[in-house]
Amino acid sequence: MIRDSEPLVLGIETSCDETGVGVVRGHTLLADAIASSVEQHARFGGVVPEVASRAHLEAMTPTVERALADAGVAFEDIDAFAVTAGPGLPGALMVGVAAAKAYALSLGKPLYGVNHLAAHVAVDQLEHGPLPKPCVAMLVSGGHSSLLLVPDVATDVRALGSTVDDAAGEAFDKVARVLDLGFPGGPVIDRMAREGDPAAIAFPRGKYADGTYDFSFSGLKTAVARWVEARERAGEPVPVADVAASFQEAVVDVLTHKALRVCKDNDVQDLLIGGGVAANSRLRALAQERCEAAGVRLRVPRPKLCTDNGAMVAALGSELVASGKAPSELDLPADSSLPIEHVLL
Repeated sequence: MIRDSEPLVLGIETSCDETGVGVVRGHTLLADAIASSVEQHARFGGVVPEVASRAHLEAMTPTVERALADAGVAFEDIDAFAVTAGPGLPGALMVGVAAAKAYALSLGKPLYGVNHLAAHVAVDQLEHGPLPKPCVAMLVSGGHSSLLLVPDVATDVRALGSTVDDAAGEAFDKVARVLDLGFPGGPVIDRMAREGDPAAIAFPRGKYADGTYDFSFSGLKTAVARWVEARERAGEPVPVADVAASFQEAVVDVLTHKALRVCKDNDVQDLLIGGGVAANSRLRALAQERCEAAGVRLRVPRPKLCTDNGAMVAALGSELVASGKAPSELDLPADSSLPIEHVLL
């Protein structure tokens, strides 16, 4: 039984290369422990699913123990467990789901299998309080670029637009590889772009004015690669900082333009940005500038809560408990392509 209206929830996140375990009471974050395997993937220039799954297996128990210690609670104090059931890498998801099932079954506690994308929305409540109803959420990461209408994060999340090819974070990684900047690409391009001119190169803005809420960054990525190759063939130096800044500006221009159009078209005054790319300093600055001009209130969690973490899973689990949603069954599957409309599996 869950003891009060402020449930103590432990959340487990293993959708990609971060083993995240968070502990939340209501909207209060008590612990956010993370073990990353990103260094193991760096030499491959991207996440290797088998390596990620093995890293989750090795990190799970110590990360859970660290989260409990940080929160100052014991296993017996936990009211409910939440785990990312999808979308994500199949093998990685299965590690987290299996662990959460074991903990829930052994302790006789309810288990909530939640949607990774909805969790990115729910985590903002740990910093800025309850979400406005409705709000628009733009989630941008290595695997997702999505625009969502969120009347209620626990019960009603609607997809309005998504990427048709490369996600924004994926494009950052690929352009960083072209510029020989390493992996992951997002943070290093963000840093490099501060030294460059965002107007130096007129890179294309895919689907900017096509009338949809969808995104396309594959053409932009290719345009950057071709521009760099042309300079190299001509024996000319590549102005890495200018390329990084111009590429980044093209991405954030499209993202913020479409997000504000969704807000206007749906008469919504609150925009939330989440996902790993939401940590990008230029995206945050341009979004703030354009939201102020449009009379839209902007909510962006601090960078650590934008990237994958267990706190976001616990936050959504807490919201589901408070909403009276029935827990998942113990035969809960891991669904690598779980649609956003399925907040709870």
